[in-house]
Amino acid sequence: MIVLASQSASRRAMLEAAGIPFRAQPADLDERAVEQAMGDVAPGVIALALAEAKALAVSAMAPGEIVLGSDSLVECAGRRFDKPRDRAMAAEHLRFFSGRAMRLHSAAALARDGALLWRDDAMASLHVIDMSEQFIEDYLAAEWPAVAGCVGVFRIEGRGVQLFCEIEGDQFTVLGMPLLRVLGALRELGVLAR
Repeated sequence: MIVLASQSASRRAMLEAAGIPFRAQPADLDERAVEQAMGDVAPGVIALALAEAKALAVSAMAPGEIVLGSDSLVECAGRRFDKPRDRAMAAEHLRFFSGRAMRLHSAAALARDGALLWRDDAMASLHVIDMSEQFIEDYLAAEWPAVAGCVGVFRIEGRGVQLFCEIEGDQFTVLGMPLLRVLGALRELGVLAR
């Protein structure tokens, strides 16, 4: 069994579907403070740092257990985006994404007893359709507040798929965690059978 340092329903669903025994214990971490302390670095670097920080924070409270931390960040036209703090901000994000390609950086890290064991990240490129104000309003009427906790303001497994005309990258990265790479690392660590 591993510990998932997240409250993400999507990450829990991925582990459950893959048959990985786990328990969830979200990290008590000020993610924005970590991000701000890093300054102007690439989004993938920030996603990795946040995944590591979550894994390490929870591993300190879970002696002997392997802890999985994960994080996702969206970058679009040179700007980084986090989860929207309210519906108005979600609409702003969607207006900005309209007709552009967003890059979704998803990272994961494994730790045990306060030591980092493994880390990796992946990126997916999502090409957003041109969205009218009516489309944005209808979308948020249907999806808010479910997308409040979603970077990029979408759930690809739901109505959010309508935002895109093309996606490059694997589905797990888009869902918020490079699952295939995590499974490979768990095999290497002997947690999963080969």
